[in-house]
Amino acid sequence: MLARWGIRIASSLIGIVVGIVLADVLLDGFATTGTGIIEATIVFWIVFLIVNFLALRVLIRQPSVGLAGLLALCSTIVSLIIVNLLVSDISVHGASAYLGATLVIWITTAIADTVGRRMIRDRRRL
Repeated sequence: MLARWGIRIASSLIGIVVGIVLADVLLDGFATTGTGIIEATIVFWIVFLIVNFLALRVLIRQPSVGLAGLLALCSTIVSLIIVNLLVSDISVHGASAYLGATLVIWITTAIADTVGRRMIRDRRRL
């Protein structure tokens, strides 16, 4: 069970790091530094877990798959706004940068989560 948690945490953090780096490379209104990437990843992960937990467990009792995806997208943008406020080495300027960064980070974390789940499933088969 501990290995499953480790895989889930690692895949989530990797997805966030890749998303932040891609957003920095692809978007003009998004800028960060090396330390900003590390700080933003940790803060983003913690805030995302809290916001996502509150949205899925407290606000909505039985979410559908589509609603869960929409809530994850909303949790991503809320987390990005909070990270931009708390981490000094990251800056997001403009609505298009927020939207683009949200989509990039959301997609990379979704891919990383899928890879992590497959790794867990493959470990169960052994």
